[in-house]
Amino acid sequence: MDNAELKDQVRELRAQGRSPKEIARALKVPPSVVAPLVREIAAETTVGGGTSELVGCWINVGWSAGLGVDPALGWSDEAPESGADGMVCVLVARRHSWDRMEVSGYLADVFCLGVRNAIGPQIMDDRELARFREYFFGEYAGWQEAPYELARHLVLGSVDHARTLGFEPHEDFGPVADALGKWEGGSAITFGRDGRPFYLEQPGDDANKVLRTLRRTLSDDDFDYVTGGR
Repeated sequence: MDNAELKDQVRELRAQGRSPKEIARALKVPPSVVAPLVREIAAETTVGGGTSELVGCWINVGWSAGLGVDPALGWSDEAPESGADGMVCVLVARRHSWDRMEVSGYLADVFCLGVRNAIGPQIMDDRELARFREYFFGEYAGWQEAPYELARHLVLGSVDHARTLGFEPHEDFGPVADALGKWEGGSAITFGRDGRPFYLEQPGDDANKVLRTLRRTLSDDDFDYVTGGR
């Protein structure tokens, strides 16, 4: 199968609302082959050229806990004490066609590891987006609408912060990175818990590997962590 034929098949499956991972499985090719084709197709179908029209951004309440945020920016948190433990979910929807949206989701560890997981881009209508948003934020105390710049600074800034500690974003971040636009760096947010890297072990983590990575750039006095039984 040549590249043009593969791209046509990817385009057809994207129009059906399939995620990049689902497309890779259906076509029996690696996700790394599908991801750049998805980005190319998204660029071809943007509204008016460039980045497609933004429909909305949402984040979990409690996103600001432990972070340094300039109050002059006006980025409010509707429930700062809700106990998010440095895990921030961000959902971004952009116009795909007149009745459908391209939806991208991010799970960012804003205290240490950056983007832990990502979903999409997935094609949805209004009703599907409403259901998916309830599912996406289901483990949190709630969600709120967010300014686009806040979404960018949280997600892309957390990636920059994690890289200074030796961590790269999850492999699924690539296909959804473009939904947040071009990034020049320099987040307006101070990451880490109260300014210090803080690692909180999550199910499925290789905690020893994480701590070894931290210790390549920091001394034990420069970061905090909780592992095992916490």
